[in-house]
Order: sequence, then C-alpha cells, then structure tokens
Amino acid sequence: MAERFEVLVGGEWRARGQLGELPDINPADTSETVAVFPALSAGEMREAVEAAATALQGWRTLSPVARGAILLRAAERIRERAEDIARDLVREMGKTLQEARGEVSRAADFFQYYGALGRLPVGDHLPDGRQGVFAYTVREPIGVVVAITPWNDPVLTPARKLAPALVSGNTVVLKPASLTPLSAWQLVRALDEAGIPKGVVNLVVGPSSEAEKVLLEHPAVAGITFTGSTQVGMEIARRAASRNVRVQTEMGGKNALVVMSDADLDLAVDLAVAGGFGQAGQRCTATSRVIVETSVLEAFRAKLVERVRHIRVGPGLDPASTMGPVVSEDQLRKVLEGVERAVAEGAELLSGGRRLTGEPYDRGYFVAPTVLDRVDPTSFVAQEEIFGPVLALLPAADLDEAIALVNGTRYGLSAGICTRSLATAHAFASRVEVGCVSVNLPTVGWDVHVPFGGFKESGSPFKEQGLPGLQFYTRIKSVAMQVQ
Repeated sequence: MAERFEVLVGGEWRARGQLGELPDINPADTSETVAVFPALSAGEMREAVEAAATALQGWRTLSPVARGAILLRAAERIRERAEDIARDLVREMGKTLQEARGEVSRAADFFQYYGALGRLPVGDHLPDGRQGVFAYTVREPIGVVVAITPWNDPVLTPARKLAPALVSGNTVVLKPASLTPLSAWQLVRALDEAGIPKGVVNLVVGPSSEAEKVLLEHPAVAGITFTGSTQVGMEIARRAASRNVRVQTEMGGKNALVVMSDADLDLAVDLAVAGGFGQAGQRCTATSRVIVETSVLEAFRAKLVERVRHIRVGPGLDPASTMGPVVSEDQLRKVLEGVERAVAEGAELLSGGRRLTGEPYDRGYFVAPTVLDRVDPTSFVAQEEIFGPVLALLPAADLDEAIALVNGTRYGLSAGICTRSLATAHAFASRVEVGCVSVNLPTVGWDVHVPFGGFKESGSPFKEQGLPGLQFYTRIKSVAMQVQ
C-alpha cells in the first residue's frame, strides 16, 4: 500500500479532498505508487487562499528577525532529513540520487540565506528639499502570494519562492505540480515543524483546472509566482493583468553552449554533457543547442558522440546510473516526437532518439541520450524547447554568427561559451540576449545568492534569487513628515 499524505490548509493537515485521491507514480518503475495525496476542489483551494488572507496581518507585523528565525529552523529540519527527502525526490521525479542530494541541499540553502536576510535593512532615509521634513522609505509585503511550481525541480523551486516570500512578510498558497507533490510536502512539513503560524503557508494539491478557478482569480491574491511552460505563464500574466495583480514568471528556454575554435574540446564536451543530459535534460537551463565553430566541429562531434555512449541510463537510486528517466509518459512522447520531427526536417541522428527497452527499462520512461547533427537553425528542434535528453549541433563560421544563432529564438534564459579568449568571453557576455551567461561552465547551476531569470519569452522582469529576489515580494512605501 502506498503511503498517504496530507495537505495543509489554514494550519490544519487534511487527509481527504473532495475530488478523491491523486497518485504519485515512480517514473523509473510505474508499478510503484510513491505516495497518495488528497485532490482538492476549487472550493477547498479557496479556503486556503482565505486562510492565507486571515493570517496575513499577524505575519506581516511579526519582526523580520522572527520570520527569518523560522526559516533558519526549517533549513535545519531539511538538512536533518536530507537523505530521506532526496530518495523520495528520486522516486517521484526520476533524477539520480546525486542530483537529488544536490537539489535538497540547495533548497536548505534558500531557507538559510533568506532566513539570515531577516536582519537586512528594509528602507532608506532620504534627504528632502523642505526644511524640517524627515523622509524615508520602507518595504512592505505585497500580501497573499500564490506559488505555482513545476515537476522538474520539485524541492528547489518551491524553496526558491517560499523563502523570499515568507521573510518579506507575505503569506503563501503553494500549488506544486501534480506529478511531484511529495517534495513540496517535505518543505511545508519543515516549516510547520519550525513553528510557522497557522495559515501563513498552505499546501494545495489537485487538478490545474480546479486551481485556476481560484488561485488566478481570488480577490485576496496580490501576487502570482510561476515556473513552467511559456504558454501557461503567458496566460497567467494575461489574466492577472486585468486585475493589476503582480506576476513573476520563469518559463521556457532554448539554451545554447557555444564552442569556439580555441576551446579546450574535452572541457567543452564535459559542459555539453552536463548541461544537456543532467537530469535527463529536464532543467529550465538545460543545454539544448551546441553551436560549434566550423573548424573544430568534426573533432568536437566525434568526442561528444563517444562520450554519450558512456552515459549510464537507469533508475535514479541505482548508484551506477548517471541519467534517469523522463518524468512521465506524456513527456516521453513529446521528446520522441520532437526527435522524429527533427529527422523529418533534415537533421541527422547520431545517437539515441529512441525509448529504451528491456530490463530495467520496461516499467519506466527511459529515453536514450540523443545527439542530432546538421540541424537547420529555423527548424523546430532548434527553436522550441524539447525538455528532454536531446542535443542539437549547429555550425557557426565565427563568433558573430554564433551570437546570432544564440539570439535567434524567442527565448533568452541561459547561454554559455567555451573559449580561452577573455576578449571573446566579454564580447559574448555583452551581446547575447539572455539573463544568465556562463563562460567555461555549464548553462545549468546557479547559486542561491545569484540573481536568476531570463529575457524575452523566458520570463518576467522580476528576478529570482539573491537580493533582487526580494523585489517581487515587496512594495515600497515613501513617508515624509514635518518634524520641526
């Protein structure tokens, strides 16, 4: 029997939902139900929003130091149970245990970092042109925040949103992806055990069709922070704009790694493999295009294909596995359809491009790591996010053409370059239209204090992480008073 878990509404853990139960399936072995959660209706989610609204006044007036202390205690709880949380993450999402351990550690880092920022100054004293006038600004919470999070980083992404929202004095309704609710539950449990007041954090699980009826429309909601597809993020922004609700989105990407002729090719292959096949290519910042200067393309291609042959695909809890499955049958289908379309549009399949079968693959969603060559820059696989273990190789005559190719999509999240030239690195960083630039590093992996977010259709202007990560969750109030 699968273990049954509860959701949190208004400080009360609930074992039942009006829409029955939602199973949490292991993508490496679909015969295993990892957990079962109650599926909430729109009415039950409305209760969560109203509980957050009721709790707001008490939470926002609590000292930021006290709010931060709760986050720090929650970070301790996460670290104490890190191995168990990581193993549950592997079972519900599919990534390798090493990847899951890193994600859980970073989730605790978010709580620790923003918990410490409870002691940060929150305003400024401003000079005033009028004699005897004292002017200052303060930062206030915006109110009730709805956090909608994806399945690909189901511990890290909720932590990235919860920590700055809470330390700033907001209350939160967290709606995790239905494929991976257990990871979010672990974070909310840690906050509950750390002593967060009733109603400040609410965990709701259920169909998106039910959630959107309430979470996007309830008049008490002041902000919506979303990570997921561009299509959904744009629709959320459109609907929220009519009510002047603040929206933060982190959406799709078509991230590129550029390999210049002066690059260390072994390093470049390492970066491409880490960025393209880590987490089975299911990262927002995953490398999906490798743009290689023509003079070294043949040598790079040979090294890459040879390296890909040594990737060990398997269940994430198997120590020998270096790449796990994709998260669901639907995601498997989308990846394979993307590869089929690429070949139909003229790409050459160098490796992978198929579902793996046999033991231990038959019960899971395993895709062979895939490399496509001779990819047309205007083709679907070069323009749209596949979100799977697929790398597309594109040639470039020089840096100018490489930068044009990087910028030649509607996305602008992350890009990297491999070069020994400092001048080339600086030119690339200044000219690419992305929010995150890496030099001789993978396109993935950004520390908690580094501002994170994309340009164009990859996200809204509000950054996540670091000090800028507080801006979405706060508003500035200006005060002037006559004191003489």
